[in-house]
Amino acid sequence: MLQPKKVKYRKMFRGKNRGKAQRGTELAFGEFGLRAIEGGELSARQIEAARKKITYVTKREGKYWIKVFPHKPLTKKPVGIKMGSGKGAIDQYVAPVKPGFILFEVGGVGEDVARSALHKAGHKLSVKTAFVKK
Repeated sequence: MLQPKKVKYRKMFRGKNRGKAQRGTELAFGEFGLRAIEGGELSARQIEAARKKITYVTKREGKYWIKVFPHKPLTKKPVGIKMGSGKGAIDQYVAPVKPGFILFEVGGVGEDVARSALHKAGHKLSVKTAFVKK
C-alpha cells in the first residue's frame, strides 16, 4: 500500500482543500489521462484499486503513470473512547485532490483500451473523473 517511507511530523492538521489545481493539469508522460472534476481525498486503497484495474484492462501492454501520492495522514480514535486524551492514531493516508488535476496517465495502448481502462479505474475513486487525451 502507498504511504510515505519517512515523515518529519507523524500527524498533520486537517487543513482546507479549496480552489482549482494550479499545476499537474496537463498530460506530461502518456497520451491519455484521467482528470479529477471535483475535489476530495483519495485513500491509498482507492489509488491501489484503480492501479490494479488499469493493469488488468490494458493486459500490461503500454505504460501507466500514477500522478498522485497519499502523503497526508488521517487519524482516528478507537470506538468507545471518550472525548479528550489527545489526537488519535494514524488510520490511513490520503492524497488531497483539487479539480483539474491529472490522476493517472496511460501510453502505448490504443484509445479505446485506454478509455475503457481509465473509465473503470475512475469507478474505484471517490471523486468524479473525466477521460482526457493529448
